Amino acid sequence: MKETEQAKIPPQPATERLTVTVPEGVYAQLRVKPDTPMQLLIKNDRIIMQPERVERLRSGRLSFIWPLAVAAITALGAFVYWLSQGLRMIPLDGDVSVASFTIGLGLVSGTLLFAGFFIQSRNDPDNRFSKRVYWRNFPVIMIAFVVILGMLLLGGSWVLGTLFPGASFDPFTALVLLVVFLALANIFMVQMALRLNATTLSTLLTVVVVSGAVIAMASNGSRRWWQYNLSFLGTQLARNAWQFNLTLVMTALVMITLVDYLFVCLAEQYPHNMRLNVLRGLLTLAAVDLACIGIFPNNAQFHVLHDRVSMWLVSIILLIIVSLRWLLPGVSKEFLWASYAVGVLEFLMYMGFQFFRYPSLTAFEMQGFAIGFTWLLFLFNHMQNLIAAGTVAWPIELCPPKEE
Repeated sequence: MKETEQAKIPPQPATERLTVTVPEGVYAQLRVKPDTPMQLLIKNDRIIMQPERVERLRSGRLSFIWPLAVAAITALGAFVYWLSQGLRMIPLDGDVSVASFTIGLGLVSGTLLFAGFFIQSRNDPDNRFSKRVYWRNFPVIMIAFVVILGMLLLGGSWVLGTLFPGASFDPFTALVLLVVFLALANIFMVQMALRLNATTLSTLLTVVVVSGAVIAMASNGSRRWWQYNLSFLGTQLARNAWQFNLTLVMTALVMITLVDYLFVCLAEQYPHNMRLNVLRGLLTLAAVDLACIGIFPNNAQFHVLHDRVSMWLVSIILLIIVSLRWLLPGVSKEFLWASYAVGVLEFLMYMGFQFFRYPSLTAFEMQGFAIGFTWLLFLFNHMQNLIAAGTVAWPIELCPPKEE
């Protein structure tokens, strides 16, 4: 019966304009001017108010024009170089190839575009996130995204070289391919600069850790690193140990940046809160400790220091978990008990390894780090929810149209 009644309701024409009266504070939350054309959408059981499509396209036009223009100019420079060298066929892979020019030019142009659009975004008075990212954190964020772009370009070049071994193209075809590849790299960097927020930093943190660890494990698979320990990947006996150590350092720097941003936002809701400052200090200390694990690898000269620094990291995480209920205002009971469960699990694993050598050293390091890192991500997400809870909300009442 209800389905029949609902079917009788005629759909409202899309051209019908609605008048919605909102307080002045809504404009600040939406980051729009009072005269900006708006539209109301029903999507995934949510009511969404946003600028009309023309306005959104106009505001995002430069984010596509610049990457395409820079890609075309840099590719033309490579094209002129190929002609000046008398190259009639350009290989897909190799020292002088489409792949090598994509990696080199893509890193340079992508870095410059990321820096330019991030600075422009930060100078935008309506962009509240960028204002909370201090200039001291900008180099860390940029280097992290450049490293990710480099890994994507290297991985993509390797895949194409594997799929099309020995492929080569005439200069004009190679020019088109180079423009496409450079445009994709530039658009990626520009979009990351414009969409940078706390969620992006958390994702960046995960990508850096996972990708760096997987690459280090894969490159040392033939050396059976798991028969020693996880720290073996950063020692002199490992292949490309610098990648694993750099991953730890980069993870620590991104973590410091994320902690800095989150606590700047929390300080706006809880000003002059000493407990928050203590928690911020402990999280920053954990990040510094993580960086030290990469700076002092498990070689002979740093073996004792490396072991102590690794155990300090576990101790810091346990200390944060135990004192979380006093240090973090507004922490939920569910998250608190989940944190206690993580702390007990980490402690049991530590005691089992110390006294019974179970789990093994490799398993203890991998499982302990995975559990601790996952808990940190949940902690950062919980902080984001606390920050979002401070957003102003207006109660509304939906009324059907009056029958004439």
